Amino acid sequence: MSAPGAEGIARPDDGHYRLGNDNETAEENGNVVWSGSWVAERLGIELVGGDELRELLGLALRRNPKRAHLLVSNVLGKHVPQRPSVVHGAGVALGERVRDLLGDAAEQAVILGYAETATGLGHSVADGVERAPYLHSTRRPVAGVAAAGGFEEAHSHATSHLLLPEDPELLAGDGPLVLVDDEFSTGNTVLNTVRALHARYPRRWYVIVALVDMRSAADQGRLAEFAQEIGARVDLVAMASGTVALPEGVLARGQALVAEYDEAAASGTGSETGTAAGTGTATGTAATGVGAGVGAPSPSPQPPPLPTPAPTSRPDATRNGIVRVSLGWPDGLPDGGRHGFTPAHRARLEAAAPGMADTLAQELGDARRVLVLGFEELMYAPLRLALELERSVTGIKVRYSTTTRSPVLAVDDPGYAIRSRLVFPAHDTAAFPAGEGTGDRYAYNVAGGGFDAVVAVVDSLADSPELHAPGGLLAQLAAHVPRVVLAVVPSYLPSPSHVADRQEPSMLPAPLRGPAFSSYAADDVGWLLQDLSDVELEAPTEEREEAIQSGGAHYAESLPVEYQPSPEYQELFRSALGTSAARIARAVGTVTETVLAEHPQRYDDPASREATQARPVLVSLARAGTPVGVLMRRWAMHRHGLDLKHYAISIVRGRGIDTNAVRWLAAHHNPADIVFVDGWTGKGAITRELADALAEFDDIHPEIAVLADPGGCVQTYGTREDFLIPSACLNSTVSGLISRTVLRADLVGPDDFHGAKHYRELADADVSGYFLDTVAARFGDVTDAVDTDVKELLSTDRAPTWEGWAAVERISEEYGIHDVNLVKPGVGETTRVLLRRVPWKILAKRGAGTDLDHVRLLAEQRGVPVEEVDGLPYTCVGLIHPRYTRGATGADGTAVATS
Repeated sequence: MSAPGAEGIARPDDGHYRLGNDNETAEENGNVVWSGSWVAERLGIELVGGDELRELLGLALRRNPKRAHLLVSNVLGKHVPQRPSVVHGAGVALGERVRDLLGDAAEQAVILGYAETATGLGHSVADGVERAPYLHSTRRPVAGVAAAGGFEEAHSHATSHLLLPEDPELLAGDGPLVLVDDEFSTGNTVLNTVRALHARYPRRWYVIVALVDMRSAADQGRLAEFAQEIGARVDLVAMASGTVALPEGVLARGQALVAEYDEAAASGTGSETGTAAGTGTATGTAATGVGAGVGAPSPSPQPPPLPTPAPTSRPDATRNGIVRVSLGWPDGLPDGGRHGFTPAHRARLEAAAPGMADTLAQELGDARRVLVLGFEELMYAPLRLALELERSVTGIKVRYSTTTRSPVLAVDDPGYAIRSRLVFPAHDTAAFPAGEGTGDRYAYNVAGGGFDAVVAVVDSLADSPELHAPGGLLAQLAAHVPRVVLAVVPSYLPSPSHVADRQEPSMLPAPLRGPAFSSYAADDVGWLLQDLSDVELEAPTEEREEAIQSGGAHYAESLPVEYQPSPEYQELFRSALGTSAARIARAVGTVTETVLAEHPQRYDDPASREATQARPVLVSLARAGTPVGVLMRRWAMHRHGLDLKHYAISIVRGRGIDTNAVRWLAAHHNPADIVFVDGWTGKGAITRELADALAEFDDIHPEIAVLADPGGCVQTYGTREDFLIPSACLNSTVSGLISRTVLRADLVGPDDFHGAKHYRELADADVSGYFLDTVAARFGDVTDAVDTDVKELLSTDRAPTWEGWAAVERISEEYGIHDVNLVKPGVGETTRVLLRRVPWKILAKRGAGTDLDHVRLLAEQRGVPVEEVDGLPYTCVGLIHPRYTRGATGADGTAVATS
């Protein structure tokens, strides 16, 4: 376990944190009082550690029966208004340290933040790690989203946490899990979380991140003991470390002190500001919501709530100094990490932030001291808006903080961290149908903060009558700040996952991912397969062919020996890829854009919000479809910033699809979103196989999207030309080093996925990434052509013609084969025949050009004749040797004449 330390602290531009409540006059005079001195003097609480602890922390008194004191962070952006660059920079600096600690494993990490206080901190840590997805716990239930876990926070005012990722697989990987909280004190919250998640999603590495490590001496050894208990590595990264020295009886003394202030406020002889104790001055009364006790009800009775104003992009009128502004939040972009936030989401937000900040700036008038006020768990979106205002608007001072559920005593004293508080009723009650979302909420250090404008940022579920009512948050802000700007971020609601009404097969594991399985990156594809790498499955091609044709074995029960290409053939592959990369990129873009454009039609109401916000889940047919699925995913990211999920699944001709894998998909995703992907069609056998196999799955569409459809077998394709797709030239070395799939009764049980092998020993010959990168590099060149192709396709009758199937039947009879399974049409299928089966002859369209160079080379190497013919609907057709026995080949495995 790594030792915590103070190194790496992120600081403002001048290198010094501003203390207490952002009192600029005191700063300028250099006369800053530590904002924990009031509590320390009265209760004897002491921060033990370096000077950085007092820079980072103040003290206040909780209204909580479990803990007397509250460590008030000066850099968290929750209770104390702070510069956005300081708040974000603190998290980013921690994230960079995590990234350095994890090294290459950072690519597989997931960041988890705690509600409500650390949702923004966790998100900022994810920014520092850079490529990791982010999720935060939540106390807000969301209908239709199954909980992936939950835990309790013992000392918190509100204890129950839910984990509600839109992608249930988010927590299922075995990469590092990074847990982020504002402070690490007893460690109970984090350990409860890890214990619960480890039981469900075990992994080898956990990293705990906190602004401050405040464990007592008694708790110092628990983390190492816990790591040993669960058999995992556990590291801790913190900005500063120390302890809180608590005298005996501090809880009772703290409660008595809070009660003393409450009694004085109730009697009218004082308020929470501390007149009963002889310090401070009154900040207000319960009537205005300033300094109202936690037990006091929200102001009542009230007049009927004011109607919520209709959104408008540039409102000219104001209501009591309150202006509503339309941000132009990007469609479908999550409002935070409640359901997951990916690097692609971050890129979209960063691209849109300058425009949204400019919109806000136009509504600030001549304000020079501006507070951007977030809302409970909604911390990151307001923080990024505040950060953009700070960066882009000159002449103003921007600060950032958020409202909270936590009740804290307010005392107007420079030595106390919470100088004032506004009290108002909860305004997201619609999100809590069971009624647990009611009660008071708080905004600290806003009243009396010297702000001349506040930008209140809430999500749309919280844009409620309670928000706009007299005594509500907006009214409380307007009573203390001359100008209030309301900005509403759309509440992100994931597409229904159907998890609740579907049962996941209990024995099935999470998908396999690279680099442990395949040379693809972990987020490129999840393989719904079992790893058979240690099983000897390869057999000589001739033995396999004889067994298959005699009926003694199925082709999926063994594997061909992996073809090792000659230097000449490898050079041919590279040359062919260079020639066809743009054509492939165009087909990838065309099929992906077609899938995206038509996806809402899979829903009963294509115009509904559920349909228009739904995203395809790509499911490639391993293995030829997998490189295409990865490229489609890359196109969606390149063109639209969409992070599409992609899995690979096994389908076997004559045996059907892996139904366990299909059930796993249906349990984890909306079945309507599943889109099957393959490389190309030949005669359409797999297309028909898929339709038959999915007959028992009513909600899953059996159509396949392919790169090339020369056989006219599908209606979603990139092209119907039969041309060389270089990924067909090689086997595993262009497919992530994965074998074709295996289905054998002694290896694959009724509750197993189909199997495959990872040929790690072929890593030196692997060109999988080279193929993907070469094609993706041409995306920008083909954008206009793709748009033209898609426009034409969407207005064209693309119904399957099955022209290829008719041609195969004719060829089968003309050449006396009488078995359509031995006729393999198209460049891709012909290449497979030459690489995996015993070929008889190759039929080539007369005049076919360089697309057949590799076919001619392979045919020459195997002694297979190439016959040029007229009227062939494909560029070429491969014929497998009919009535095959090993006597039909020579000693070297090449074809010999047959009668």
